[in-house]
Amino acid sequence: MDNSQFAVAAERYMDTIYRIAYSWLRNADDANDITQDVLMKLYRTDNSFQSEEHLRNWLIRVTVNACKSFFRTPWHREDDIEKYAESLHFEQPDYRELFEAVMRLDRKYRVPLMLFYFDGYSTREIAGLLGITENTVSTRLSRARAKLKIYLEEV
Repeated sequence: MDNSQFAVAAERYMDTIYRIAYSWLRNADDANDITQDVLMKLYRTDNSFQSEEHLRNWLIRVTVNACKSFFRTPWHREDDIEKYAESLHFEQPDYRELFEAVMRLDRKYRVPLMLFYFDGYSTREIAGLLGITENTVSTRLSRARAKLKIYLEEV
């Protein structure tokens, strides 16, 4: 991958990488570090990507693996979600409540939910990216929606 191809890919996928890392780690600084690490791996890779979809899937898989590795370190921490939400701009007040509710979910529900609704992946694609079965993805999405409904009714 030459410098111009890398620049285009980094610009296109940086937000996606960050979003996935943040949904795993719930810490902005750590998500930034993971994003930078993943982009450095992309820059250094000798892989030849067959398509944009192949590149995107590779980046998400590398991001998920980096997040899993991060949890094996003794110094990981989580941000105060409400404090972080205050620093974000939401187009509608309901979006902030939704963001906070999604961030309250366990990681096993939060990550498939983000990939399905925000990034538009199918349950089959999510299963491949996370290394779990398609039925597990469907179950986690269903449980996440049920938990979100409860959280949002509380508000």
